[in-house]
Amino acid sequence: MNITIVGRKCTPRESFKEHAAKKLQKVEKFFGSEATAKITATVEKNAKVVEITLQKGGFIFRAQERAQDLEDALDACVDSLIRQIRKNKTKLERRLREVSFDEVFNAPEAEEEEFDIVRTKAVELRPQSAEEAILQMNMLGHTFYMFLNADSGAVNVVYRRKDGGYSILEPQAEEA
Repeated sequence: MNITIVGRKCTPRESFKEHAAKKLQKVEKFFGSEATAKITATVEKNAKVVEITLQKGGFIFRAQERAQDLEDALDACVDSLIRQIRKNKTKLERRLREVSFDEVFNAPEAEEEEFDIVRTKAVELRPQSAEEAILQMNMLGHTFYMFLNADSGAVNVVYRRKDGGYSILEPQAEEA
């Protein structure tokens, strides 16, 4: 597994990096060595935050946890990822009994059978700044809002994060 560790407002120690590699071995058994993991360690005033993003074959698993210690946050984050993977693995295997979990990761279209879309909504897009989109989202009482970014001309989504901040999703072409 290819592991990248990034520190925000801190520099992760070598012991943290070794601990992370050891803990991610538990996750590697699900994905194999072709998967990539990005670990972001952040130090805040009252807590340490660890975010792990795993990618393989178009599938992305992400977890974020806080604790008083980076290692504790990492442990909780890995446990959360394992729960997510097992939950989704069970759902996919129920649907595709004869296909192995690894083959499912290489065939993302199989996942489409899993979900029942109950509503489709057409949205009129007009060019807006990110600040206008956030204001509109808050006025509607939604947790996310799709808009046409006036700066880039691309369709973006702004959403409210659990920590109270906001994030923007921007489209990016997949590398071949």
